[in-house]
Amino acid sequence: MNAKLLIVIKPIRRVAVLGAGTMGSRIAAHFANAGIPALLLDIVLPNQANRNAAAMGGMDAALTGKPAAFFNTAAASLVTPGNFEDDLAKLKEVDWIIEAVTEDLQIKRSLFPKVAANRKPGAVVSTNTSGIPLSLISEDFSPDFRQNFLGTHFFNPPRYLHLVEIIPGSETSPEVLSYISDFCDRRLGKGVVPCKDTPNFIANRIGSFFGSTIQKLTVEEDYTLEEVDTLTGQLIGLPRSGSYRLLDIVGLDVWAHVTRNLYDAVPNDPYRDRFVMQPFLTEMISRGWLGEKRGQGCYKRTGKGADKLIQAIDWKTLEYHPMNKARFASVETIRTIENLPERLRALVALPDRVGSFLWKAFSDLLIYSALMVPEVSDQIVEIDRAMKWGYVNTLGPFELWDALGVEATVKRIQDEGRSIPPSVEKMLGSGATSFYRAADHDGKPGTEHFDLGASQYKALEPRPGIISLAETKRARGIVKKNSGASLVDLGDGVLCVEFHSKMNSIGDDLIAMINAGIDETSRNFNAMVIANQGENFSVGANIMMVLLAAQEEEWDELDLAIKRFQNVNMAIKYAPKPVVVAPFGMTLGGGCEVALHGARVQASAELYMGLVEVGVGLIPGGGGCKEMLLRLTNTQTAFETIGYAKVSMSAFEARDLGMLRPQDGISMNAERLIADAKAAALSLARGYAPGTPRTDIKVGGEEDFALLKIGIWTARQGDYISDYDVSIGEKLAYVLSGGRATGQQLVSEQYLLDLEREAFLSLCGNPQTQQRIQHMLKTGKPLRN
Repeated sequence: MNAKLLIVIKPIRRVAVLGAGTMGSRIAAHFANAGIPALLLDIVLPNQANRNAAAMGGMDAALTGKPAAFFNTAAASLVTPGNFEDDLAKLKEVDWIIEAVTEDLQIKRSLFPKVAANRKPGAVVSTNTSGIPLSLISEDFSPDFRQNFLGTHFFNPPRYLHLVEIIPGSETSPEVLSYISDFCDRRLGKGVVPCKDTPNFIANRIGSFFGSTIQKLTVEEDYTLEEVDTLTGQLIGLPRSGSYRLLDIVGLDVWAHVTRNLYDAVPNDPYRDRFVMQPFLTEMISRGWLGEKRGQGCYKRTGKGADKLIQAIDWKTLEYHPMNKARFASVETIRTIENLPERLRALVALPDRVGSFLWKAFSDLLIYSALMVPEVSDQIVEIDRAMKWGYVNTLGPFELWDALGVEATVKRIQDEGRSIPPSVEKMLGSGATSFYRAADHDGKPGTEHFDLGASQYKALEPRPGIISLAETKRARGIVKKNSGASLVDLGDGVLCVEFHSKMNSIGDDLIAMINAGIDETSRNFNAMVIANQGENFSVGANIMMVLLAAQEEEWDELDLAIKRFQNVNMAIKYAPKPVVVAPFGMTLGGGCEVALHGARVQASAELYMGLVEVGVGLIPGGGGCKEMLLRLTNTQTAFETIGYAKVSMSAFEARDLGMLRPQDGISMNAERLIADAKAAALSLARGYAPGTPRTDIKVGGEEDFALLKIGIWTARQGDYISDYDVSIGEKLAYVLSGGRATGQQLVSEQYLLDLEREAFLSLCGNPQTQQRIQHMLKTGKPLRN
């Protein structure tokens, strides 16, 4: 076995990150999130007593910055700070070295000889450069170094942005590329896009073009920054920040650096002039108005508390004014169209400023993306994935083109006297009318993409371990469906209950479909998974329906509704065949309660899970109190977790809070979540024996209730809670202590469920709870009354 092959099979147990700036420190943090110890090195700062001050500063920023870089504080212990002068010899102990120093070729070139002198043979070396050609970085290094050298371009913040671009050097071993790609996918949870060694690779090449186009249109078409941000956010499937808010987050100086480098590096790009900064942005940079890092940029915040004000800049005068949320009459109706492709078609068809702006932005993006094939990538799918995973676009450029209609957009562009890329003309000439098409076969989902180089459709490569519910339903149909959920056959004897109500809130239709799923599984399947691929797993119960029932004083109906939810959760817990729940994102209130009752949970690493009912003046009523008491065994801890509405900031933190058990699984890659849950369900199915409802739950009775009341009183005296919070807290204490039973007793699950339901109903009847629910529905924020 040769040395190069040994590199492939050798596991990566420890890494080093060179450079402790924003990217380097957070890359190290994410390796720690994955359980991989990381050595974090940086320069020795002058006039600092601690020679590791630079690396430690990066660590502190990663620990305290928002959004959080670490899954939990324990992960930070896996990062060891050091410096380039004292600790390079420690590189011999690591299996992968990631360079993330300043984006300057000479600085990188001066560092790598020291790396080469200290790395062990076969260790992988990569650069996080965002656009410097790898051939310039690795020039003149040894063959072993060059075979193990590649680009791994993470996107900031690395924990949250799915994309990592993998760029081979001229001599990078195929085995190294394959191994690192698989490691990034499975261990780091990344969406891997292979790139060519071209300026700014894929995402920043296309992203810089689109951002520059938006800035150009702002000036040429005379739009305010507020207008542009209204049009370029969630309305069109982009992040809610909009273009200029995002520019503040990125930093105007960073944007200038990226676009300036790109302009210099692409002399033959037909749209090269697009990468010249707009004069108003250049002037803002000269004044130091760089965005959030300087406290002002396109926007700035002034005042505090009730006097807090967000101001926006007038790009013509560079004077700030109170931000005016832009409203376009033509957009208000279209905004309600939930189907994104339909909404986009309606927007670009508008005969007003909105339609004009979006059409010009989109059509330029479509043309440019097609022109970049094959320069930046041979395949359109890599461009689409890069933009979805790195820039959080709902649709990649070619998916966008399909959504708008290829033939219709081409005709409109040509009618305007503009040219279509020859590859697209050839595609239409071949009879193809879309960039993607379904290619399902024998119940197995499949997709073909149009290869612009070969001018023919080709099958999209299979991605083992990744299940798309939409494609599965397209290929196999649906077992059963209502407005809240569907039953989907995942294959291999596993049924999926897919939530698809608004925000995946839990109501009677969804409860009915879970019951139907349990029944269908008991008869025709081996196991069941509860999952979906929406924005969040579930935001909780449908509190609008709760409010309406309370206002109408329909207490019997509300009591039955709560009981149905309790019953379905118990049915999940004691189903004859295993039920695995796959939560991700926001898993709150009733959504959390569903997960708590699964035989097993397979959670996404990005899990924001908690029982937050106190925020709307309630306590958990679907078994959440019971389950937390069972898991934590300590009444005080359960009370604090529920009473303070603690929400995990990751699946690992959910485990720390007791919401996940040690045996519950965590998927680093959210794309693999449903397949991982399916595998967990099948592993449980072999020899599965459901339990029986517990009758031996220990409660503390009046003593625990008294202790909890003391804590509530203390919190009120310190003005941490309101008078009504006291009332809610006492209801919660009553349930968790077992209804003030005399002394310690053993009670059943049903006994605790009855207490939960009684307390929930009682609070629903209080006008202050109804005020809290109304406020949450109106503002999305809790009311303290």
